Amino acid sequence: MTLVALVWGSVLLIAGVAHLREVSTQRSLLQDDDGLISLLQLRQQYADFNVSGRIGFPQVRNSSFAPEYKSIQWISEPDSFKDDKGTFATSDKGKYLVKSIQDDNYEKYLFNSSHFFFDHINYTISAFVASPNLEMAIVQTNWTQHWRHSSFALHWVLDVETQRITPLSSEKLSFATWSPTSTHIAYVLDNDVYVYDYKTHTSTRASFDGGDEIFNGKPDWVYEEEVFEDESALWWSPKGDYVAFLRTNDSLVPDFPITYFVQDDSPYPELREIKYPKPGYPNPNVSLALYNIHSNVTDYIEYQDDIFTEVVWVGNEQLLLKSVNREADFLKVVLINAHSSSISIVRDEETDSWFEITHDTLFIPKSETRELDGYIDTVSVNGYNHLAYFTPPNNSTPKLLTQGEWEVVDAPSAFDYAKDLVYFFSTEVSSIERHLYSVDIHSGEIKSLTKGEAWFSASFSSGARYVSLTKRGPGIPSQSLLDLYTGDSRPLETNDKLSHLLEDFEIPEKVYGEVDIGTAKVNYVERLPPQFDPKKQYPMLFFMYGGPGSQLVTKTFSLGFPEVVSAQLDAIVVTVDGRGTGFKGRGFRSLVRDNLGHYEVIDQIAAAKHWSQKKYIDSTRIAIFGWSYGGYMTLKTLERDAGETFSYGMSVAPVTDWALYDSVYTERYMHTPQNNADGYAQSAVHNITQLMKAKRFLLCHGTGDDNVHFQNSAKLLDKLDLAGAENYDLHVFPDSDHAIRYHNANSIIYDKLFSWLDHAFKGDYLSAFQR
Repeated sequence: MTLVALVWGSVLLIAGVAHLREVSTQRSLLQDDDGLISLLQLRQQYADFNVSGRIGFPQVRNSSFAPEYKSIQWISEPDSFKDDKGTFATSDKGKYLVKSIQDDNYEKYLFNSSHFFFDHINYTISAFVASPNLEMAIVQTNWTQHWRHSSFALHWVLDVETQRITPLSSEKLSFATWSPTSTHIAYVLDNDVYVYDYKTHTSTRASFDGGDEIFNGKPDWVYEEEVFEDESALWWSPKGDYVAFLRTNDSLVPDFPITYFVQDDSPYPELREIKYPKPGYPNPNVSLALYNIHSNVTDYIEYQDDIFTEVVWVGNEQLLLKSVNREADFLKVVLINAHSSSISIVRDEETDSWFEITHDTLFIPKSETRELDGYIDTVSVNGYNHLAYFTPPNNSTPKLLTQGEWEVVDAPSAFDYAKDLVYFFSTEVSSIERHLYSVDIHSGEIKSLTKGEAWFSASFSSGARYVSLTKRGPGIPSQSLLDLYTGDSRPLETNDKLSHLLEDFEIPEKVYGEVDIGTAKVNYVERLPPQFDPKKQYPMLFFMYGGPGSQLVTKTFSLGFPEVVSAQLDAIVVTVDGRGTGFKGRGFRSLVRDNLGHYEVIDQIAAAKHWSQKKYIDSTRIAIFGWSYGGYMTLKTLERDAGETFSYGMSVAPVTDWALYDSVYTERYMHTPQNNADGYAQSAVHNITQLMKAKRFLLCHGTGDDNVHFQNSAKLLDKLDLAGAENYDLHVFPDSDHAIRYHNANSIIYDKLFSWLDHAFKGDYLSAFQR
């Protein structure tokens, strides 16, 4: 369970939309010219559902109340590093075009429609990726979801000049990607890698053993979910001479069966099996392959380790590989020569916590001001993550670019090849904010580029002169296009329509801070209902996640389930990021190793006790709710608290025993069961006698959950039966995955959670004795 994996359900709650992945551009119903619904019609429609004027489900479920974010595809032209014109591809009303920030008058249309005909069949475009030279584009249609990041789709090649579209393959592909030179396309079909030559219009097969147990160029389930967090395991060299790809052998990985009951009208359910390694069981066997597009030869690199975590080219013929042992406390950094296939280990590190998986290592090529090739990586400096410059790539002693009791985040973000500046985001202002900085790789001079109370993110042009800067909160989000050389800025998205719509609704007030709960100083956000009266007493919901390295308390805009609960149930909703969560240093997060569900639970109970002493809190009506890791934390908190502080709980798609989750995530934090048997036993939800002391709790799970298997809830239900426990309610969602969305399930689950909590706060679940 990567952070994304287990925070997944929580993200849905925060955003208030039922998407699995972050959506870069939300389509609004409010379109100026031929929109579907006018502003006044929307306001009347929502007034009919929500006479109180407070924010509710009708608003949250409609994408008009989600911020819009414009996505652009920056184009890497041959001279982008030295003369960055800020060229980007974008879509406008179903038309695909290229623009330039430097030249407002430049506009080149690539394709003038959102659909096309081929052999008398009408195809609708689902994705469009221009080639670096803007002469072609990969067009995607007939897209279908597979697992979280992966999908299958028909892929086509568009010739921009002739506007002719031809199929890349007659079958659905896993993905397709341009070479840096725009001359070739690498793609994966049936778990094998192919390379298409645009000049000859022919494809060459680079691997031949793909199948149900061998994955070439794409990750298997656990590598997709926990390692690469992507559908691709394929990397082009900088000049396009080589394609490196991962070969994953799952032949020793046990199969996990998932039964689908309602996919069709057959009286027999469908059984699907996925390769799913659990703690202590065999992991995939992985290796690297290098395909030379000139010789059409694939070489397999003779290097083995438990888990390959990152692959990046650090030269035209030099590949950097990071690998860890299966318990993630030994790290190796390996350089591979693509020409000779020689291997050298350049870094070998050990930690008393764990090495997180990152995807941000950045190649810095040599130039007139940089004598040798190098790369920028994130390393731990006195327990905090910071930027380090390694040059040449085989140098094991870096130049530190940042240090201090704060952390860089997903860094580096970009590199200005003309000015030798590294751009990065950090927590220096606050661990619950994100601000943009630059650092000179020679002088080490750091400059702050954003200010105010805010959470920023960014997308940089190829030469990093221009940036699409997004301010995600705490107010209404906005985007701007910024010239980092001149300081000129222009708005890209203001979300004015969202601002106007929200004028007619009462929104809970958010109070951010850091509080000493006795066990630690922790970040929190408290949501106060509209017309909050400190003289009244309110019920309280703890909305939490709590997984290792995660973060829910962020100064970002959000209208989701917590806000609906606060506004409609007139409740206080609190989120606390206790020990084990991220961005406050290694000591704060690594305390939980080998003992998940212990310190995190202690902190939630301590925080609840702290809030229960406030005069405006009704201490008899305190509930806790979480999804995925948050669902696990809900159960573990109720188990330890035994009804003393939390009366109620709602747990969705929880892990109930870490022996049942995948090996790559679990062993990173718990070691193997063979090396930590007591830790696994204690971390499981096991003390049913204690759990029975809570007034009542709700358990929800989808039977088609490929991530946190329904087996987790089934095992817990068996324990509850054996103990004679009856203080719970259960809702099972047939065939739903971890997001619980199949056949209207995403609407039903939030309605269920809301109404169940409403009854709990009203005291409807109390027995006659408890009354």
